[in-house]
Amino acid sequence: MQQIQNFIESVYLYWAPPPNLTVSEWADRNRVLSSETSAEPGQWQTDRVPYLREIMDAVTQPEIEKVSVMSCSQCGKSEALNNIIGYFIDQDPCPMLFIQPTDGLAEDYSKRRISSLIRDTKVLASKVSDSKSRDVNNTILMKVYPGGFLAMGGANSPAQLASRPVRILLCDEVDRYPDSAGTEGDPVKLGEKRTVTFWNRKKIFVSTPGTKGASRIEFEYFSGTQEEWHLWCPHCGADVFVNLYGMVYDASQDAKGNWLVENVEFRCPHCLEEDDQIAWMSHEGVWIAKNPDAKGTRSFRLNAFASPWYSWEQIIAEYLKVKDDPEQYKVFVNTVLGEPYEVKGEIESEESLVKRREQYPADLPDGVLLLTASIDTQDRWLEYEIVGWGKGEESWGIQHGIVMGVPDKPEPWKAIEDILKATYNFADGLGLTVACACIDSGGHYTSRVYEFCKRNESRRWFAIKGQGGSGLPLVHRLTRTKKENAALIILGVDEGKTAVINALKAETIGPFYCHFPLDENRGYDRAYFQGLISEHQVPRKHKGTITMDWEKVSTEARNEPFDLRNYARAAMKLVVPVADKGFLALEKRLFEARNGIVAIEKPSGQKQRVMRSNLDREF
Repeated sequence: MQQIQNFIESVYLYWAPPPNLTVSEWADRNRVLSSETSAEPGQWQTDRVPYLREIMDAVTQPEIEKVSVMSCSQCGKSEALNNIIGYFIDQDPCPMLFIQPTDGLAEDYSKRRISSLIRDTKVLASKVSDSKSRDVNNTILMKVYPGGFLAMGGANSPAQLASRPVRILLCDEVDRYPDSAGTEGDPVKLGEKRTVTFWNRKKIFVSTPGTKGASRIEFEYFSGTQEEWHLWCPHCGADVFVNLYGMVYDASQDAKGNWLVENVEFRCPHCLEEDDQIAWMSHEGVWIAKNPDAKGTRSFRLNAFASPWYSWEQIIAEYLKVKDDPEQYKVFVNTVLGEPYEVKGEIESEESLVKRREQYPADLPDGVLLLTASIDTQDRWLEYEIVGWGKGEESWGIQHGIVMGVPDKPEPWKAIEDILKATYNFADGLGLTVACACIDSGGHYTSRVYEFCKRNESRRWFAIKGQGGSGLPLVHRLTRTKKENAALIILGVDEGKTAVINALKAETIGPFYCHFPLDENRGYDRAYFQGLISEHQVPRKHKGTITMDWEKVSTEARNEPFDLRNYARAAMKLVVPVADKGFLALEKRLFEARNGIVAIEKPSGQKQRVMRSNLDREF
């Protein structure tokens, strides 16, 4: 009898008409936030985050198949996804697939968020058993309930994306998805294919954006209604999209360089009146569509100025802190403004860099605190660069050159060893040695590179291998070679190349500015600068997804100087992983060295003050 009852119940659930409740109404009635995952535990209240109401309720609109949200971080979008999941489990049960960027993140999300969602929301706890129970149907990545299931997995797992059909597809942080799920192709497309058999399918895409032109969520946003959250002007009543560029404020820095921001107000573009955050957010806003005629797809854009968890003073202070640091500013644009980061135009000619060259007073100009080196391996020579680094990642080209000789012979490696072990002097006689070197292990002489680096590992001369692809940090991971047991560092070269180009665009001496010597004996001739700007980013479509790929500006261009500067920067990051603290420590050591370091005997018998800039830490 029980089996018959279960069968009748499942048939009823499958054919029952959709409920009258919207997602926000369901959440206000039933959802309870856990203290484990929420700063504000207790009964869910949509009025606390009114901008999420329309986003959640769009999922229950019969004419809408796809809902896309391009937003900042920490605005409640994850809880909105949880509300959608809870709603369908309780009110309109069906098969669902929830995709995270990786399997590991999917498992973590299930443990921390889905488990607490089910446990603390009574109407769900009675329908879904805990993964620790004896119910074999429920695991960490699979929750089964009457009328359907919730499967979870990573965008990197083709098995999860190509199995059973689903009616509801939820994709979180799509801009962090790999270009392909294994060899199966675009994970978003694979997930969408699983919904085709359902006439009432729903697809929900949510993410902070990445790089303009290569962002999945940006593409989805522009494919829909393009709605922005507008607030009412407290003076003229006009609806306005509140953003960074209309902010007026008073700002000052303390002795430590921290920003103090006061009197933040937003100027209405219609009446030009200004008022503070409380006045602007005293009334509920409204979503305004730029493309209201889009059929079947609603898309939303949201920034931190609408969030109750951000103060405008906090946002402006963060902006002032990072605005001159291209890498941190990109994160700010993506996660606070909720906008794709636009890579500005490339440097069109080497002429501006040639004219930038300056006369150094000695091997090392004042400001240099650290030396790193990079070596590129060619079939008939080794090409190298020594780069000086200072506070704010200001850089100085010190020496660029080529050592002729087939890398299969010992002679070129002995010459490189002498260059890397040399002391480079300031005008006052103090000297620095190379703190770290990155040596490219690609090409036809990989074993020679590994052997050389293994012998010199204590000097921090490391073999490196570049790996392309968006989202990889410059210093990606460390491994070791099987035969030589040499340290091998995998570099996310795309991020590094972006950082190099951004630094070359800095026009004011100070943080990130790149200095170059006028003395051509140092190797900084026109050919070097042509190689330094030999690549640019172009949009390319791979298996339905647009990515920004680095390509040579010409097939004849030599890009070794560009690679060398990228590797030298990676070496700097290995020694000084936290720039502010690391460079301050080096500055202190240099000051101490100038005020009485023990003399070190040179091979010639002469005595010279030398400061070894290597930070004393284990690699």
